[in-house]
Amino acid sequence: MTKDKNIYINRELSWLKFNERVLQEAADKDVPLIERLRFLGIFSNNLDEFFKVRYATVKRIYEAGKGGKSELGGIKAGDLLEEITQIVIAQQSYSLEILEEIDLELGRENIHVINETEIKGVHHDFIKNYFYQELSPALVVIMLNEDVALPELMDISAYLTVKMTNLEGKDQVALIEISSTMDRFVVLPSIDEANYIIMVDDILRYCLDDIFNIFKYDSISAHMIKITRDGELDFDSDLSKSFIDKLSESVKDRQSGQPVRFVYDMNINEDTLSFLLKHMSIDKKESIIPGGRYHNRRDYMNFPSLGRTDLLYDKIKPLPVKGLSLEESIFKTIAQKDYMVYTPYHTFSYIVKFLREAALDPQVKTIKITIYRLAQISHVASSLINAAKNGKKVTVSIELRARFDEAANINYAEQMQDEGIKMFFGVTGLKVHCKMCVIEREEQDKLVRYGFISTGNFNESTAKVYTDFTLMTANSKILKEINKVFDFFEVNYKINRYKHIITSPHYTRTKLFNLIDKEIECAQNGKPAYIKLKMNSISSYKMIDKLYEASRAGVKIQMIVRGLCCLVPGIKGMSENIEVISIIDKFLEHTRLYIFSNNDNPKIYISSADWMTRNIDNRVEVSCPIYDEDIKNELQHLYDICWNDNVKARIINEHQDNSYKRNDKPKVRAQFDTYKYYLNKLER
Repeated sequence: MTKDKNIYINRELSWLKFNERVLQEAADKDVPLIERLRFLGIFSNNLDEFFKVRYATVKRIYEAGKGGKSELGGIKAGDLLEEITQIVIAQQSYSLEILEEIDLELGRENIHVINETEIKGVHHDFIKNYFYQELSPALVVIMLNEDVALPELMDISAYLTVKMTNLEGKDQVALIEISSTMDRFVVLPSIDEANYIIMVDDILRYCLDDIFNIFKYDSISAHMIKITRDGELDFDSDLSKSFIDKLSESVKDRQSGQPVRFVYDMNINEDTLSFLLKHMSIDKKESIIPGGRYHNRRDYMNFPSLGRTDLLYDKIKPLPVKGLSLEESIFKTIAQKDYMVYTPYHTFSYIVKFLREAALDPQVKTIKITIYRLAQISHVASSLINAAKNGKKVTVSIELRARFDEAANINYAEQMQDEGIKMFFGVTGLKVHCKMCVIEREEQDKLVRYGFISTGNFNESTAKVYTDFTLMTANSKILKEINKVFDFFEVNYKINRYKHIITSPHYTRTKLFNLIDKEIECAQNGKPAYIKLKMNSISSYKMIDKLYEASRAGVKIQMIVRGLCCLVPGIKGMSENIEVISIIDKFLEHTRLYIFSNNDNPKIYISSADWMTRNIDNRVEVSCPIYDEDIKNELQHLYDICWNDNVKARIINEHQDNSYKRNDKPKVRAQFDTYKYYLNKLER
């Protein structure tokens, strides 16, 4: 196939289109009002991570003097940096319009977000007291001048740039750090049933005289700035340091990474802006973006609800899995049959209960588990420590380089290591991204294996908002091979062979190609041929080319891709048999599900792997086959519910316009209908 720029969509631009879909949720008037604010926070948080990682990577390519066209889908690195900046400026401008609209609607709901000029007299004492009791003791104020180097600014904080001018026209500039540990929103006493909220930024503006009263000035003003730094981790080569020590230092050093984005209040004085840019050594290679009055809008994810449940999504009560009880032994239950836990529709408690039971059961001898992102308070980690205290042989492979979750993982890794748990910190050159656990239990003088394989992290917090499948099984064929993966962690040079599971980095591409080739063969012979895929992202050109080949052969391909999609669907002679949708809704779609027709005898896998080069070649991943017929039918039904979504699904096409999938059929909202499906299943 001739490769040109029309065959693939650049991954950075595709990702920005994904984040635009998040912004669409913030703009959607059918979304509860406070949830709209939280989607604005998600949009902003996503953008922060994008600049720390993807923009920073393109910037590194540019600064290395490389064009980058082959790596960047036919676009030069310098041109891409400029295009990203222009798109982000437009998105930021739109997000400000959305925020203004939401503020007006909040006012109609008697919720008033006020600034320092709108403070009522009855709130004066409360705000002053809050400033002196809560803010002032922890305040960091940095005085700036030409003779003193500007200290490194942290990208997890925002800063108020304060300019003081005296009667002689001399300026003094200072920075007030708004730490990420401060509550960004302060709820003020209500007045006649009206609610008032003020941002901590505006409390600081209101109290500027209290902060700078030792200076003599004629005028004072404050405008916000925010910096984003390169988020890559650089490791030193000191062989005397442990991996944990190196990583801990690298996480700290991330705060002094090169700037990749600078956002400022567009109303800031031009001289003050030039002063800051000069002293921060920021030039045109950085993304310099004019913004509104407030930055770090990721904080909107924690906007106070004020008890207004009518302005929030209805909370769902996680359901039990039919046939699987928290009041009975999970070992005994799954010895009879496989079960699928689908969080957040089902409770995550099954995973914790399984590990708790293993920690106490005297017949359990070993527990092996991979961990990618732990919750700040992790019952999974405490269960493993409990098991070690009870004499179980516990092995944990923990990925300390799980981006932006390193600190929690390092903390628990040290605790587990102190308890004598055998730790693996990844594999040289590879991230361990698979999610699996195998437990060996002594039964009638032999070891019997039980375990679970998941698409998601064993994390209590994300399990409430990420959709993920976890297969709980005693299938000896699958678990024997899962055990082999743990052997690989210990002996990296030994490459095992697998008959059932599919593993990266050694076999994923080959095995998936074989499954696709089977569909191509069926299509050419006039037999049923289809592929249904659900994943977060697809950017591997080799995998895309293979799907193009299948499309040309007549294989019908449906894809649900939440995030970036470098594949161009619906192009005659190339991808006309490929359809792609993306679903953005209340929960984050995180499941990876592969369904191959196999001549109407479907082969179905759940997986930890997206179809990205990193997942296929540079990570340890596991795709697990589903053999239980009931679960196979369930997964096919769940896929169809998602595919038929005509409320929250967007169509991905060559135009990348994020248009909604609309039709005259009865309304299907995948996440709501999935919950109804499980409710009906329990009732049946």
